Amino acid sequence: MTQIDARGTASSGYWYPGHGRPTSVDVLNLLRRYRAAEAQMRARTRASMGMGETDLLALRLLLQAERRGEVLRQRDLASALGLASPSVTALVDRLVESGHVRREPHPDDRRATIVVPTKDTDDEVRATLGAMHRRMIDVIDAMDDEQTEAVAGFLDRMVTAVEHVDEHDEASGA
Repeated sequence: MTQIDARGTASSGYWYPGHGRPTSVDVLNLLRRYRAAEAQMRARTRASMGMGETDLLALRLLLQAERRGEVLRQRDLASALGLASPSVTALVDRLVESGHVRREPHPDDRRATIVVPTKDTDDEVRATLGAMHRRMIDVIDAMDDEQTEAVAGFLDRMVTAVEHVDEHDEASGA
């Protein structure tokens, strides 16, 4: 097994005996490398689409809602993104102006307006992220059931560990 150094890069392990399997530090360093690679991918995506992080998150929420057959109002976006009403209005205005979304009458409440992604937006997101998502799915599909269950269990436990708030953290206001 290739050793991973503190920067998360491969090292020869020449000075240290091999462990035969990755250590907990190796795994955490690989997680850091993955997070950094994912952050770089998101930055490239934002740059290629000419939008900010919140804009891209809003599009993702809108596309997911559309696939589920749901509609979202601006206030739904504000709630999901943790934005104040004026901020979400500016966000939707930007996305309308760039041609990524449009405002339409709510199908059940004629007083309300919904925000809908355009067909071009769905196509653009698929073109921008489709190949990367396919590569990620291929990695998972190449694993056997035992490996998939192990990875899923590991990630679920890591989420729980990260989401856990210690009493010390609450007392210090962290």
